Amino acid sequence: MTDHDHPSGRRTACRGRRCAALIAAGVLLPLPALTGCSDDTRETSVATSQDIAPAPRGELKNGGTLRWAVDGMPGTLNAFQSDADATTTRIAGAVLPSMFTIDASGRPQRNADYLEAADISTRDPKQVVTYKINPKARWSNGTALTAADFIAQWTALRGTDNAFWTARNAGYDRIAKVEQGAGAHEVKVTFARPYADWRSLFTPLYPRSVMGSADAFNDGAREQLKVGAGPFLVQKRDAEAGQVVLVRNPKWWGEPAKLKKIVLESLPGDKRAAALADGSVDVAAVDQAAAKRVASARRAASHKKAGDGHAAPPGDKNRSGAKTVAAKNAVLRDYTIRKALEPAYTQLALNGSSGPLADDRVRRAVARAIDRQALADTVLKPLDLPSRPLGSHLLMAEQYGYQDHSDALGGQDTGAAKALLADAGWKSDGADRQQAGEKAGAPAPDAGRADGDEDGFDPSDDRYGDEPADDRSDGGYDAEADDRNPARSGRGHAAPPAKGDQEGVRPAAAEAPLSFTGAVGSEVQQSALLRQSASFYKEAAAAEKEDADGDTESAAYAKYKRYKKRAAQALGAAELIETGQAPHLPGSGGHPGALHAAAERRADAAAAPQPAGHKEARFAAVKKNGRPLTLRFVLPDGAGSEQLRTVGRQIATMLGKIGIQTSLQRVSDASYFQDHIASGDFDLALYSWPGTAYPATDARPIYAKPQPAPDGSLTVEQNYTRVGTDHIDQLFDQAASELDEGASRTLMAQTDARIWAAAGSIPLYQRPELVATKKTLANIGAFGFATPRFQDIGYQK
Repeated sequence: MTDHDHPSGRRTACRGRRCAALIAAGVLLPLPALTGCSDDTRETSVATSQDIAPAPRGELKNGGTLRWAVDGMPGTLNAFQSDADATTTRIAGAVLPSMFTIDASGRPQRNADYLEAADISTRDPKQVVTYKINPKARWSNGTALTAADFIAQWTALRGTDNAFWTARNAGYDRIAKVEQGAGAHEVKVTFARPYADWRSLFTPLYPRSVMGSADAFNDGAREQLKVGAGPFLVQKRDAEAGQVVLVRNPKWWGEPAKLKKIVLESLPGDKRAAALADGSVDVAAVDQAAAKRVASARRAASHKKAGDGHAAPPGDKNRSGAKTVAAKNAVLRDYTIRKALEPAYTQLALNGSSGPLADDRVRRAVARAIDRQALADTVLKPLDLPSRPLGSHLLMAEQYGYQDHSDALGGQDTGAAKALLADAGWKSDGADRQQAGEKAGAPAPDAGRADGDEDGFDPSDDRYGDEPADDRSDGGYDAEADDRNPARSGRGHAAPPAKGDQEGVRPAAAEAPLSFTGAVGSEVQQSALLRQSASFYKEAAAAEKEDADGDTESAAYAKYKRYKKRAAQALGAAELIETGQAPHLPGSGGHPGALHAAAERRADAAAAPQPAGHKEARFAAVKKNGRPLTLRFVLPDGAGSEQLRTVGRQIATMLGKIGIQTSLQRVSDASYFQDHIASGDFDLALYSWPGTAYPATDARPIYAKPQPAPDGSLTVEQNYTRVGTDHIDQLFDQAASELDEGASRTLMAQTDARIWAAAGSIPLYQRPELVATKKTLANIGAFGFATPRFQDIGYQK
């Protein structure tokens, strides 16, 4: 997974705006009985919600430098500005006060380093929260934290003075006044309106030197932060080197930081695998391909230790290549992969502003055609993470109070989806061809499936789709296989043996042509290709296991590479048939090496079934007034988005089974969010939102009903699906004002059920969080929801 499938990155930089990273009338299914936090509420499993190698402080060294990869240089060091980003948030957590932190289950906890107490002291007639500041708390310039800092921050963020370029005002706009309490270390905050998420306020807390004037707020903390009050301080921001350097705070009153220095290194995701291989970073969030490289290096070392190492064949080139691989593996073996379910989810967004999806029956039909379990399996099973679809828009699966409310919409049901389409006027011209084929003696539903596989291949297999670019069949010409490939000329006959083949001897499986023996586009042909793909994958897996050392020059690696390539070719051709396309494509030369690349290109343009009556169609398209139901599915085109596109193609296939055609449009990563998602230029799209400990506040802009603006435009906030209801808005408002936590959770549960029923956003799965860390590091890795405790990060003795 890549960062861009969040709208603007991996982490929200501004809670109220839900900046990311990485989406009625009519008959509704009956809503389930909703309650708050019931007795059977899921308890958090730290094994899946966090993986940070916990260790007591006493077991860690004092000193050392940590080099931590970040997505880029921070746009500002003021987390309340619109150009704040994930790096801004990380820096603020290390150098500024946080009144409340978040634990692994997504619950806010009072931070004793700054607060001795914080409670609602009065509820009637006004809500009053009293903060008792830790008397030891000091800014790095020696001054104490006082009510003056709270007052300055409220004044800047309350939203009444446009001179302050604030990104969010949520919560601060509900405060009537902030004042000093009984003593110098007490602060009283009186609310004009009750606010359930009051714990989200004053985190981070900036000094009044930053918040005290518009000039200081807008520009003073953009590139430097002269005063802090955390275990670390900002020493320098070096744009030329792409680094932000944090050093121990000598005036920190809490437990001293174990590390002497933290260097945040600007490092794009596609460069992190190389940085790990040369040991230039200590911690880096990585994609699945980089994580596999680390795991393979450690596995190879384990095999060697056990005496199972694979020796490369003799020869200078092989010895040289083996030395290079061994050197890289020696570095990579110093790392380990920390993995957890990230507090962020990928959704299928349905743009309900116009067209067929403006009808809630069509949206619900799309939702009920989707097998969310299969999609979750594709992404999470290869990582050995729980592959359950997410059942909430507002809480993550391991979060306190989580409940699955997807029943408000209904589960996957092709029949129900077709009935909804028919009710909306979208009907098929003829009988479903698949059913007709089965009656006429077509292959059984499981024809061509490999043992243990539903489709003859495993779409979640982590060997598919993330190999290095030079190993992919991206339309490249394969001279070794070409002159033996009958598909080149469209004939189903084997060509004469190539030079070097023995007369009358069948070519090895990895070299033999793909079996295009059935009628073009037929199910028989597809089944044969899927069987070949599954067989090739098994052979590739065996070769990969044999090549335990990861030696790219070995005979075993060459065998693995050939089989993997052939598997991808067979699977690509099968996918074309699945989407109604013939394997002999114009411009591809009919060569199977081009079919894998063509599978992505042509599936994007024609993922839907052929029109009703076409002899190759498997499912009849639904029509209304003679017009087929076609939806434009926009997906990012970057190299790191292959898995997202795989999920998109799976969804297109699922929709094809109910007669909905999809036109897949791939756009550049740079324009994906701003030019398409935010502007509403899509029918279907995949993108992610971060989870939050404060859903009543943070999630409201995402699901609020769009409102007409004075100029006639539509104000959508972050609701890019343009689907919302007055009832949903009312429930959010009630939850945000409900001071009884149980009652507020009940309102949030009701809100989530209504969002499901509106069918504008279909949560699919929580994203995986993969972090490579040096093996000797402790208390760092895949944090999940938990706020990092920077002073406890360190190297083991």
